Amino acid sequence: MPDLLLIALPFIAALGSGVLSFIVAQARLEASATREREGLIETRAQLLQQTKTMEEKVRTAEAEARRKAFDDFLADVRVEERHYVRQIGTATENKKCLVLQERVCFRNIPLSQWIERELAFEHQDAGVALAEVAPKPVAVPPPTGRRRLLR
Repeated sequence: MPDLLLIALPFIAALGSGVLSFIVAQARLEASATREREGLIETRAQLLQQTKTMEEKVRTAEAEARRKAFDDFLADVRVEERHYVRQIGTATENKKCLVLQERVCFRNIPLSQWIERELAFEHQDAGVALAEVAPKPVAVPPPTGRRRLLR
């Protein structure tokens, strides 16, 4: 029996060292796999953050482009205005009224028909000039920020 033990002992030692080296190699493999997973998780987090940042930048750029296009459109829209005095004569009375006409235009293309408003007025002096009766132009400061369609 001792002879058999002396013959089997090197095989048992080789088998034990093989099992130990397998366990150590497996532990190293698991450690490197864990490091790789951590690297992947960090990379995914960075990619998600970059994706969110890029989407926000794209949304901001689109909103700015829409805002600029709308401002450019509003810069081309204007209101034309004209006025004149209309005399309405009857057999007994002679009335005068100021007629204001307005329409909305895009560049030189009218977008609406003339909208007419009549303002009745009476004056005692027949020599009153239209410039005295017509509304005076008012200096409007340039708009800040967004422009208004009708002032």
